[in-house]
Amino acid sequence: MRDPLSKTITTIKPSGIRKFFDIVSEMKDAISLGVGEPDFDTPWHIREEGIKSLEKGKTFYTSNAGLKELKVELAQYLKRRFDLTYDPSKEMFITVGGSEAIDAAMRAMLDPGDEVLIPQPSYVSYVPCAVLAHAVPVTIELKAEDEFRLTAEALEAAITDKTKLLVMPFPNNPTGAIMEQKDLEAIAEVVQKHDIFVLSDEIYSELTYTENHVSIASLPGMWERTIVINGFSKSYAMTGWRLGYACGPEAIITQMLKIHQFCIMCAPTTSQYAAVEAVKNGDADVVAMREEYNQRRRYLMHRFRQMGLECFEPFGAFYMFPCIKEFGMTSDEFATDLLNRKKVAVVPGTAFGDCGEGFIRISYAYSMEALKEALGRIEEYITELRANK
Repeated sequence: MRDPLSKTITTIKPSGIRKFFDIVSEMKDAISLGVGEPDFDTPWHIREEGIKSLEKGKTFYTSNAGLKELKVELAQYLKRRFDLTYDPSKEMFITVGGSEAIDAAMRAMLDPGDEVLIPQPSYVSYVPCAVLAHAVPVTIELKAEDEFRLTAEALEAAITDKTKLLVMPFPNNPTGAIMEQKDLEAIAEVVQKHDIFVLSDEIYSELTYTENHVSIASLPGMWERTIVINGFSKSYAMTGWRLGYACGPEAIITQMLKIHQFCIMCAPTTSQYAAVEAVKNGDADVVAMREEYNQRRRYLMHRFRQMGLECFEPFGAFYMFPCIKEFGMTSDEFATDLLNRKKVAVVPGTAFGDCGEGFIRISYAYSMEALKEALGRIEEYITELRANK
């Protein structure tokens, strides 16, 4: 019998995040700090709009590109928050989460052999999406001494005559790193010099704690060469609603929309009506959740300092990326042993690229009660490791 599987898909490894999630889901008294999902319920006024849309029988397909009302509201939001200007009828469409938008952008922009620059550690989907688009992923190592920011020097060194697309994964999952305007300006200069394009994943744009988020698309000369990806999962605690969006030049969006038409049809109608309410009236919810995350962020940094665990201070998203190199274990060994001995689940840094070795990712999108208990167990664990050295 012939092999029914594509050689491309069989080369792609399953997500390293889900492995520990699946184990902890069946382990009694275990605490998971592994999943990047807000612990807040979707705000009631947003849920209520979704419910009302169902009650009114608004259960039919929307246009492929999404509800006009939602796109108009998003255009106003992006201008107000990030000084980005898009025509909602031509330069934007609604997707099934930000992940679909990443996939569609790569498939629309890349030909076989094109190189995609992917700073790592970073979100697990970028490399597989590049491979599925028959492009060549080229990783750029982000370093703790650079606060896990992408530097112009590192970017310049990675560019070849085959480079077409740069992924900008900031604020970053898993490190929590951000890029300030001066950092982005240096990157933009290199991008324009080499005439490449940018996929800017800004799903955590509302979750920054010391600096307001700046989109690279807002810089001079960058709008026309950037696709901005964003969504509702993180900012509005709407993970299960599966809703995102992509914005960019009409020529690129038109081709992305073609992929969306054939593979998806349209994003969930109920979710889109709820999202209209989120964008119109959800600013206070975003602020309240961000303040709570910041409190948790500061608590974790305090506890890590207390236990002497080295950790870069993150200023975005809701993740910590502590260094565990002192213990002489791989990231996978550390995470597995911690789960088995103390029933705390974290994610090995290598789930986000080989350069994540020696680190673990901890999500603080959990209640303070859970964080306090989990950090107590982690302190016990590393104290035991140090005693047995």
